[in-house]
Amino acid sequence: MAPRANWKGYLKVADVSCPVSLFTAASTSDRIAFHTLNRETGHRLKRQFVDQETGKPVPSDDQVKGYETGSGDYVVLEPDEITAAIPDSDKTLSIEAFVSCGDIDDLFFDRPYYLAPSTPVASESFAVLREGMRARKVAAVARTVLFRRVRSVLVRVHGEGLIATTLNFDYEVRSPKEAFGDIPAVKIDAEMLELARHIIKTKTGTFDPSHFDDRYEDALAEVVRAKLEGKAIAPRKAPTPTKVVDLMEALRQSAKGTDPKPAKAPAKSTRRAAVSKQRRRSAGKAA
Repeated sequence: MAPRANWKGYLKVADVSCPVSLFTAASTSDRIAFHTLNRETGHRLKRQFVDQETGKPVPSDDQVKGYETGSGDYVVLEPDEITAAIPDSDKTLSIEAFVSCGDIDDLFFDRPYYLAPSTPVASESFAVLREGMRARKVAAVARTVLFRRVRSVLVRVHGEGLIATTLNFDYEVRSPKEAFGDIPAVKIDAEMLELARHIIKTKTGTFDPSHFDDRYEDALAEVVRAKLEGKAIAPRKAPTPTKVVDLMEALRQSAKGTDPKPAKAPAKSTRRAAVSKQRRRSAGKAA
């Protein structure tokens, strides 16, 4: 089954437009999710807004948005006033400029989406634009209304399609001076630099996302499976204290070692096993 599009519209450059669809490229929906329950009844709990001063519940009709201007002082905005600020959308992803693929700092990257032609007829014009961008090794900076906001989007070639990455606004990206301002200038010893180069050379490889497992997710799956099977959950062991060593000596010892062995593929995740077993038991109870 084809995935459901998050957005449909037109990719436009100059007077040429092409019907396109946006699809989620990265999602957390497959992560293990928990609900908050009443320990005594096992029933799910729901959130309720209460007045901070009186402690009484406030019905949804009496809930409004407020912008704090001072301690305890707010400007109240009604729903229709907030709606008035939402920009009109013409469903057009308008390309404003073509830039070198490395021109935009990836600090500005927000969320990636797959961009594909939405109709068979659109495939030809889509392919012409895609191959033109590939040949010139450029990306496109475009603007459109996505999810109630005007967003800047970086469009790049990816295989037979395009990747549209929403970009953070300038005010959302903090200056690196806040984090790096207190780092002192250090004169690097030539021997240490040479050792560092050697270590980097021996550890040089390629990125394979399948070799990086989500250990927390797998550990949660093990806990869920153990609970389903009625097993006791062993308490977590305290981590072994890390021994502080001299960096220079550590580099020397590492340089004396042999080339590292190729990384082994991670153990198969237990999440599917846990989830499948849970579904089978639920089906059995329902029967």
